[in-house]
Amino acid sequence: MILLLMLSFFIIFICNMMMFLSLILSKKSFMDREKNSPFECGFDPISSARIPFSLHFFLITMIFLIFDIEIALIFPLIYSFYLVNFYTMMKISFFFLIILLIGLYHEWNQNMLNWTN
Repeated sequence: MILLLMLSFFIIFICNMMMFLSLILSKKSFMDREKNSPFECGFDPISSARIPFSLHFFLITMIFLIFDIEIALIFPLIYSFYLVNFYTMMKISFFFLIILLIGLYHEWNQNMLNWTN
């Protein structure tokens, strides 16, 4: 027990020494405005917040999130093929893919996939 306590104090001491040395030896400048300001998607946070923003950029982000969630839902669906009979899983998979294709058709109809502006 004492050995474990001594080892944990030694590890904490080494970690603190490494953080202290990195703080001393770093060449960080506190006068650099660009490095100290937060990065917000390429916009300058100091200037006005009312600058025009491309709607296509937002829509492409939404499409990415939708298909990202789709992949997260397909992985458990693949695993459940072994647990449920084939006919039931084919109905569920078909219904899921129809919903995704309807969403893709709607995005295509609204010209969300064209980057023209």
